[in-house]
Amino acid sequence: MNLQRFIDAKQEELRALRANMPRPLAFPRPDFAEALRAPLPAGQSLRVIAEMKRSSPSAGVINGTANPRQIAQCYAAGGAACMSVLTERVYFNGGLEDLAEASSAGLPLLRKDFIFDELQVRETFATPASALLLIVALTPDVGRLRALRELAEEQGVHAVVEIFSEQELTLARESGARIIQVNARNLETFATDRTAGLHLASLRAPDEIWIAASAMSERSHLLDAAASGYDAALVGTALMKSPNPMLKLQQLLHE
Repeated sequence: MNLQRFIDAKQEELRALRANMPRPLAFPRPDFAEALRAPLPAGQSLRVIAEMKRSSPSAGVINGTANPRQIAQCYAAGGAACMSVLTERVYFNGGLEDLAEASSAGLPLLRKDFIFDELQVRETFATPASALLLIVALTPDVGRLRALRELAEEQGVHAVVEIFSEQELTLARESGARIIQVNARNLETFATDRTAGLHLASLRAPDEIWIAASAMSERSHLLDAAASGYDAALVGTALMKSPNPMLKLQQLLHE
């Protein structure tokens, strides 16, 4: 099972956190949700959460030498509303230090990782992240999902709750999620179905923020997501593969 290997890979980190939890950072974090609710710039159909990742299990090495500080500056200049940073080490070659580097650009940061334990949420407070990712498939127990979300929000860190299906949407809502990320990639099989993700957006409630993730690599994909009712798209691989991430982002956002 693909998800179990991600859980297994986290056990050493959890043991380290039990022995030594870093102290929370005390500073005002940029508001992740407000950045996604802000009025769209002229000529732009959708906000983009631009992602920093060096590799992934499905794509292999994408940009192994990427510098998060430089990437963040490119994304900010290119018009990103927020930035997602992969902090998973074993399969994505990331780390919490990447969040610190990326924060120099001033964008609200999403910590994207396999988070399923309270210790990981508390660890996030020691970083400049404005939001963290919770995955329903990883934490299908509604009570546990709610507890993790509430713990994050107590410290001003938004919880982005990721779903893949209508059934997972029901669980996300039962947990009180208000920011819904629809992943077009099945985390068990790694197969993508962007069309199914677009159809799910018809279930969006007016008070929710919806993000389309995975298989978002062309301007037409963003236009489709906007027409379906999404507020934002998370774009990673297409930007990280580009020799000029800033230009690529601008091309995605504008005619």
